[in-house]
Amino acid sequence: MNDFIAARSQMALSLGFHIIFSCIGMVMPFFMAVSHFYWLRTHNIVYRNVTRAWSKGVAIFFATGAVSGTVLSFELGLLWPEFMRQAGPIFGMPFSLEGTAFFIEAIALGFFLYGWDRFNPWFHWFTGVIVGVSGLVSGILVVSANAWMNDPTGFDYVRGQFLHIDPIKAMFNPAWFQQALHMSIAAFAATGFAVAGIHALMILRRQNILFHTKAFKIAVVFATAAAVLQPLSGDLSAKYVAKRQPAKLAAMEAHYVTSASAPLIIGGIPDDKAKKVNYAIEIPGLLSFMIDGDFHSIVKGLDSIPPEDQPPVAVTHFAFQIMVGLGMLMLTIAIMYFTAVLRRKNWRNSKWLLRLFVIATPIGFIAVEAGWIVTEVGRQPWILQGIMRTAEAVTPMPGILYSFYLFTAVYFSLAIAVVFLLYRQIKMVGKIYDI
Repeated sequence: MNDFIAARSQMALSLGFHIIFSCIGMVMPFFMAVSHFYWLRTHNIVYRNVTRAWSKGVAIFFATGAVSGTVLSFELGLLWPEFMRQAGPIFGMPFSLEGTAFFIEAIALGFFLYGWDRFNPWFHWFTGVIVGVSGLVSGILVVSANAWMNDPTGFDYVRGQFLHIDPIKAMFNPAWFQQALHMSIAAFAATGFAVAGIHALMILRRQNILFHTKAFKIAVVFATAAAVLQPLSGDLSAKYVAKRQPAKLAAMEAHYVTSASAPLIIGGIPDDKAKKVNYAIEIPGLLSFMIDGDFHSIVKGLDSIPPEDQPPVAVTHFAFQIMVGLGMLMLTIAIMYFTAVLRRKNWRNSKWLLRLFVIATPIGFIAVEAGWIVTEVGRQPWILQGIMRTAEAVTPMPGILYSFYLFTAVYFSLAIAVVFLLYRQIKMVGKIYDI
């Protein structure tokens, strides 16, 4: 493994680890706030217990996310100094604002955790809402910085120099809205299904059924609503990519040849040498229609992109297929749940429906990881789309391979610690809040 591959692998590992905690940090406080709101309105002690249990989970994920996020900030400077030297003054604003949002979130979380029976009840609830809002804003700001890498604006690039810098325009680049929307909904879907799945498992095990039923109902509403909205935001994102990043779209769809009436390819194994996809299901004209609303429109293929500028097709295509497939699975489960609520009342407490949510516990986060692979690998070979290549931005730092192994061990240890703490927390719930 050379320095370039080691640097990219270390960054990929760090991002892949951190994004899970970012999603949970963006979403779980809203679950907590809803449960707290029900407690204040109904004075049902179960909602208070759910809120307190969830708040401990939020604290665990906040602490772990703070560690992994700090590591990422150092890695940007150590592994990619040329990129940060050139791009830092342009897209540094969302990172600065993200730091402010992070501190607000930390302060509000402190107030919430230690404010029970000390603050006015509604002010206490409001501090929990601030935790959620600041966490969501923090995530959106980071996504805005990443969106700028996909569609760099806010400067003039003249003879290798960045001139006439406009940080506001850079932050609100053409990609930020659709990417932030898609990521935020994905975070709600992933976290919602994970939380609902855990509580469904506890219900099936007949442990503290009333507590876990209340918690399941809150989480499942967020999960299923997000699962329904996600394909709509995904369609918006795909249309944007088709317009602004045709090479990424071609890699996502394994679309090798520019053509009219381009088929939508489902599954399959890309063959770069033969320029085709083996064992795929092809729906004629559907890709053209999904992009332009016309079954006969022309869609650019990889043959229109210089070979040195083409992304890795197999990785991008497989990741995209996983993301879409799991998204459709979550949508199917959501439709079944809404059917149970609105039409088939006897389904609501059925074991098979609960088992379905248990099985679906990890799929949202797998879809999130696959989506970020599409975003990052699909942009290659560029770290800054069309301007700076990834190979130009890396540090030829001696010993980086050992750094990769060290950070892998650190993240693995953190993951074990988090799983242990969450497992202990879930087990304690049945003892402390047994009603």
